[in-house]
Amino acid sequence: MSRAFRFSVCLCLAAAPAASQELPQLALDPNATTISGLSSGAFMTVQMHVAFSNVIRGVGVVAGGPYYCAQEQLLEAISTCMAGNAGLPDPAASLAAAERFAALGLTDPVSGLSGDRVYLFSGTEDETVVQPVMDQTEAFYRLTGPSEVAYRRDVPAGHAFLAEGAPISCSETEEPFINDCQIDLAGDILRFLYEHLDDPVPTVPENLKAFSQSAYLSNPEAHSMADEGFVYIPTACAAGADCKLHIAFHGCKQGIDRLGDQYATTTGYNEWAEANDIVVLYPQAISRVFDGNPNGCWDWWGYDDPDYATKNGPQMAAVAQMATALGVAMIGPGSDTPLCVSHESFNSLHWQEDRAELCGFGQFCAVGSGDPIGIWVGATTLYETAPGQFQVEDCSR
Repeated sequence: MSRAFRFSVCLCLAAAPAASQELPQLALDPNATTISGLSSGAFMTVQMHVAFSNVIRGVGVVAGGPYYCAQEQLLEAISTCMAGNAGLPDPAASLAAAERFAALGLTDPVSGLSGDRVYLFSGTEDETVVQPVMDQTEAFYRLTGPSEVAYRRDVPAGHAFLAEGAPISCSETEEPFINDCQIDLAGDILRFLYEHLDDPVPTVPENLKAFSQSAYLSNPEAHSMADEGFVYIPTACAAGADCKLHIAFHGCKQGIDRLGDQYATTTGYNEWAEANDIVVLYPQAISRVFDGNPNGCWDWWGYDDPDYATKNGPQMAAVAQMATALGVAMIGPGSDTPLCVSHESFNSLHWQEDRAELCGFGQFCAVGSGDPIGIWVGATTLYETAPGQFQVEDCSR
């Protein structure tokens, strides 16, 4: 059966994932965790790699920039980290930021990046995240120590993930940002990250599960994350076999609120996963127009929280908890990193988003700890130490 035919079958006939549930504990190799992403998912991939460098062993970066490129500035994100028309990202500055956060205990040591496998892809027709920006991503990884870096930059592709039989022609940049360049990019990424893989096989539709993301982050919608995410669990992994974990981040306008499960079912990861005992986690972001994220992007410039690029960032910690739940201890119980998710907001929003409750006339307290935070018009940073448990004391230091 051709890849093109299988792509059309996936779009038309794929069974909907079962009702959402919590993630199952599986037998996962703690030394075989990898991650990849497109666009905002590529920036998120780099962030996760730096923050959890002691656990993540390889990355696939498709149209993304170096770590902490935007420095909490949307204009910097657009002009420098994507278009490169206000100067290019500075890899040395990214490395310095990573070292600074590591010294504060907010990320793993930069030395954890050394020796990891890094696959980079940039299309020659990509005008959204241009190749000179991706060149700086390569330079950043060259600075982090001796790593295996592969950089493909010769394909006339637009801003998209590439899958054979995809609905968009190779050089275009349009939704759903999944293009046909006669290249199986998921396969190229996974084969580089894991080196020795068997050929892909047909997927088992019921092996794609929907799960509740709210089990790993209180009120995920408030942080531009959907109530549900997806995970593909190969038959052998569900039966108890030793397996590997790959985390796949979609890009902007590709989350569940726009495409349903299309990114999870048509990018090609699951065929390789079924053949090679790889569990694929597909976290899901959503659009939040009034919170500065109208396109459903992952937070790589600080629209959600100032700690977005560290282990304490709500989205980062949520995905790390998902990995922990599946069997790779990244954060929380069983890991070396306690859960400490920061939520910086007005007290009124803490109350609306169930992080605070009334505890006296006009006074609010943190849910779980009971720590007083003041009145309605105040602002407080709360720290989530377990799902739904908040405190005022900074647990990150």
